[in-house]
Amino acid sequence: MSQKSPIKTVVTLIAIGTIAWLIAGMVALTLDADSKYIWTCVVGALLGVTGIRYSIRRDRRSGI
Repeated sequence: MSQKSPIKTVVTLIAIGTIAWLIAGMVALTLDADSKYIWTCVVGALLGVTGIRYSIRRDRRSGI
């Protein structure tokens, strides 16, 4: 049984969260929600992408 490397686990977890923010944003747009909820989803997704990039860069430099 092979185990995933820690970086793959971290990136997978962050990607799931980012996708959840994108889905929440789509639902908010569909339901014509207040703009603060839409912007919250946008910022959450952007922070998720930033987290993925940061985690990969950190792994390349030091190894998690």
